[in-house]
Parts: sequence; C-alpha cells; structure tokens
Amino acid sequence: MIPYPPIKRLLDVILALAAIVALSPVLVLVSILLLCTGEHKVFYLQERVGLHNRRFGIWKFATMLKNSPNMTGGLHTTRRDPRVLPLGRFLRLTKINELPQLINILTGDMSIVGPRPLVDKTFEPYPDEIKARIYCIRPGLTGIGSIVFRDEERLLSDCGGDPHTFYTRHIAPAKGALELWYQEHLSLATDLKLIFLTAWVILYPRSRLLYRWFKSLPTAVMPGLEMGS
Repeated sequence: MIPYPPIKRLLDVILALAAIVALSPVLVLVSILLLCTGEHKVFYLQERVGLHNRRFGIWKFATMLKNSPNMTGGLHTTRRDPRVLPLGRFLRLTKINELPQLINILTGDMSIVGPRPLVDKTFEPYPDEIKARIYCIRPGLTGIGSIVFRDEERLLSDCGGDPHTFYTRHIAPAKGALELWYQEHLSLATDLKLIFLTAWVILYPRSRLLYRWFKSLPTAVMPGLEMGS
C-alpha cells in the first residue's frame, strides 16, 4: 500500500529535526508567552488514534481552558469558542499550536504528511470502511484533509445547527474520502506538494492551487465547501 516507507520515514526525521532547529526561537517564545498568560500551561497532551488504530499521546501547545472537554462545546471547537484563550486563537489560526507534534514525528508516532490523528469521539463517526483503512499509515502533522478543511472551525460555527451532527453527517465522510484518496496517490511528489500547500493556504487561503495540482480529488457534497472543482 505504501510505495516508499523507508524514504518517507527518513524524510520525516530529516524535516522534523530541521524544523525544530529552524523554529526554535518561535517555540521558545511561545512557551514563555504561555507560561506568562492564560492558565500558565505550555503543553497539552491528548490521547489520539494512531497507526493501526493504536492510541498514543499527541503534543500540542495549550490553547484552551484546562476544563474545556467538560464545558459546553465538547470536543468540537467553533470560531468564537469562549474556551479558547486569547493567545490560543492566534496559535490555532496560524497552526503554530501543532508544532510540538514534531516530537511525535521523531518518536515515530506520526509522519509529516498523513491523516490527522483523531480522538475517539471524532473518529467514531467515520464510516466503518474508512475507520478500517484510514490509519494503515501513520497519522500526519498535515495532510490533504487538513488542507481542505483548514477552516473547519468556521464550518462548524456557520453550520446553522448542532456542530457534532454536522461533523458526523458531512465533515467525517468527506475527510475520510480525502484520506483514502491520499493513500491511493501516496508518493514523494504528493507529500512534497502537500507540505508546500500547508504553508501556502495559510498565506493565501482563497488559493485554488490545491485543485489545480490534484485534479482527481474526490467530490464531497456538503454545505459551505466545494471540493474537486
């Protein structure tokens, strides 16, 4: 299923080490700011679904109140979610909150590119055939699903109903289809393009470059999002 596992793992380690070195000033600055603001907590460790559906602990910068899972909103975060700390909004918008997962990449729990690792309650709504296949490869720091659904919080905020229901009916099936597409098109060239696009869509969120590069993306019919066009 995976055409180049040794190269993919080697690329993961090289890029993760290079990123840690290059981004060390940012990592240190964010750590200091988190210690001095909010609830004075730097990291958040959460159990996620990983390779072959085994669980592992994912690292993130702390962006929300410590008691967030037990507050209104549950596991789905919306655009104006009151549980998100002021600095956390910026970290989430720029995806800087995900950078500690470079540690997960070095330990082998994750890859640079792959399906995003989910918590059990957001993994459960996926169709059974997708749950059986999606983590045949390591979950990733970024991936096709993360890029297409980079503004998932907006979709959940503007769905006009219950965010969990909207996620279950629309987002989960669409993301699953995208991740199976990635496995079918897995190559070094695909990974390099997705790494570039991860930064590109932050700078140019309305860009259609993704769809020009990947013309065979599956079409998902859901409110507020056009795919494969």
